[in-house]
Amino acid sequence: MENLAHSDSNFSEQHSSEQTPVPALEQITDLTAPQWYLNRELSWLEFNRRVFNESKDERNPLLERVFFLSVIGSNLDEFFMKRIGGLKQQVGAGLKLLSSDGRTPQQQIDESYEMIRQLLEEQQKLERELLHLLALHDIHILKYSELNAQEREQLASYFHELIYPLLTPQGMDPAHPFPFISNLSLNLLVATRHKDEEHIFLNRIKVPTTGTGITRFIPIEHGTHRYVLFEDLIAHNLETIFPDMVIESCELFRVTRNAITEQWSEQALDLLSMIETALQDRKFAEIVRLEVDGSMTREHRGMLAAHLGIDSRKDVFTVDGIMGKRDLMEIVSIDKQELHFPPHQPLDHYRLAGDFPSIFHLIREEGPFLLQHPYESFSSSVERFLQEASVDPKVLVIKMTLYRTSANSQIIQYLLDAARNGKQVAVVVELMARFDESANIHWAAHLEQAGIHVTYGVVGLKTHSKVIFVVRRDYEGLKRYAHIGTGNYHAGTARAYSDLGLLTCDNEIGNDLTEFFNFLTLGYAPSRNYQKLLPSPKILKRTLLENIKREIEHQKKGKKGLIQMKTNALTDQDIIMALYTASQAGVHVDLIVRDSCLLRPGIPGLSENIHVISLVGRFLEHARIYYFANNGREQYYIGSADIMKRNLDRRVEVIAPVETTGLQKQLREVLDLQLADKRGAWEMQSDGSYIQRQPEKDEEQCSAQELQIENSEKRLAEARRMFKRQYSKKIAKRKNK
Repeated sequence: MENLAHSDSNFSEQHSSEQTPVPALEQITDLTAPQWYLNRELSWLEFNRRVFNESKDERNPLLERVFFLSVIGSNLDEFFMKRIGGLKQQVGAGLKLLSSDGRTPQQQIDESYEMIRQLLEEQQKLERELLHLLALHDIHILKYSELNAQEREQLASYFHELIYPLLTPQGMDPAHPFPFISNLSLNLLVATRHKDEEHIFLNRIKVPTTGTGITRFIPIEHGTHRYVLFEDLIAHNLETIFPDMVIESCELFRVTRNAITEQWSEQALDLLSMIETALQDRKFAEIVRLEVDGSMTREHRGMLAAHLGIDSRKDVFTVDGIMGKRDLMEIVSIDKQELHFPPHQPLDHYRLAGDFPSIFHLIREEGPFLLQHPYESFSSSVERFLQEASVDPKVLVIKMTLYRTSANSQIIQYLLDAARNGKQVAVVVELMARFDESANIHWAAHLEQAGIHVTYGVVGLKTHSKVIFVVRRDYEGLKRYAHIGTGNYHAGTARAYSDLGLLTCDNEIGNDLTEFFNFLTLGYAPSRNYQKLLPSPKILKRTLLENIKREIEHQKKGKKGLIQMKTNALTDQDIIMALYTASQAGVHVDLIVRDSCLLRPGIPGLSENIHVISLVGRFLEHARIYYFANNGREQYYIGSADIMKRNLDRRVEVIAPVETTGLQKQLREVLDLQLADKRGAWEMQSDGSYIQRQPEKDEEQCSAQELQIENSEKRLAEARRMFKRQYSKKIAKRKNK
């Protein structure tokens, strides 16, 4: 195993080859020059190298290493569908617009392909190593040829009973045109001929893994962890499909289609209809990638590429190993606890634990509360908030934004319950949540049928905010309560993503949310006045730039300026230029950027006061925190927006201030732990490469995420001790009476 502290020289060369030498300190005045920016696509691929490193890291349990290998497969699928698809559209349209780092769309495709091929080569090598290690733990993914006669006979029976009726072989000849190949489907290209003839027939068989109830990894024997691949089983029972034919070859392939099909129009009157059309179009979108197994002949590769309309030299990728590695999640789910991370059960929030009659009383009397998922339970905080709102007779109105949610969502059920209980319920459903459009259309129809007021936001703006807004008739009159979060209302991701949430009844935030939802449900953008919230696209970017400028002014007056941002991506050029200016003025800037970062830290005279780290670990870092020292009057914000042009200019986002001292201390703890992390942190270099931090020999190898688990346990234990003391005092008083 190679040293984990490494810098990817290939990535560095790709970013450095076209960069001009760093000029002298006094010469760096043009902050728009392309040499001061990295490429978004290459930066995102470099993030996947960091994820891939987790699958190589022997400190991780074996099945968790397989998990990270599967994540890379899924991420690359999405990269081709979203990013390569978009770049190919630009090339096809003849667009010559350069990226901020000075690359043409075709240059970005070519350099991305070079990185991807290197990553795939490493991935396939590691796959073989991990399969060997799995076998040592009695988890075997076998080839059909490795099975004994009895096992083959059992699987042949399984094939005839449960698989053969599902298959639809399709011939490819003048009478049978080339079939439609669906996105990310596995397919067998089978060449056959009659026994006494030389003419070859080509046939396609789609491997029906979706919606059939049959897994990709088919168990060979019940009670064991020995598997054969679905496509391998089909390939070795072709005589049933093609009786009395000679099977010349059987080769596996897979296509990836462009997912960029949205047709934005300011004149669109029916957004729902537009999205349904886009879903139809996606099925027939252009091909952006063809994957083939290593045994496929050059002739067959060329034939497929020609029919699919792609470049056989550039857009065809050979896979030696398991094709569609996202399906390795089936193996990851094997219940062998010694091969997984220690079990993590989210705890009740320390202020919400205990037998309290109403969450609204708690928020009003003891709030606001900062929620930290997955360390603290989503169900006993966010879902509880909505569940109590749905049945509380004093609750009059519930409004929320819905970007993504789970198939068996309690959130949806509580909204339906609220409507049945006579509450006014309004939900803004984001139909353009990529890859969740179909599910969101389903939820929207389901909610409307229950009498819930459903809207689809503002045409031209994606609603990405995460907000629940509740109006309740309290003893003093109407009171507004809210949850504002950084993550989706999805119980599954709440256990896998690191997110934050704020439960509050702040009057000014309540006023702001009234204005905010009126903006969303009206569907157009009249002037709105906000006191505390920073929504985009109107206010957020302007405020961030003003806050950065203010830190510069403090620094110039001899006071220490400090900016700290935790975000998933930093790609907005205006914000980057402002941070460069802050660094030049001497302001210290700490950035925790999970994936794409176009800013180049550590360049003398430009960004020597900027430090960037990326965290990769057990949980996906998804929270956004924005901090400004403000000469001692510290400002903390959390919310849904990343520092990307799309979030700041083309999406409806909500960032909220965190103002109470106790909650600010919790956010400070999160930032300090992550900035000091020496287990999951990678330090970004000025050329765009990353070096993983290494703990000293006498240092504990705990990640920030592990420490956050410990801290949530300590907070809950202390709260329980305090509750026990208070309870004991109450009992003692009663006895004394």
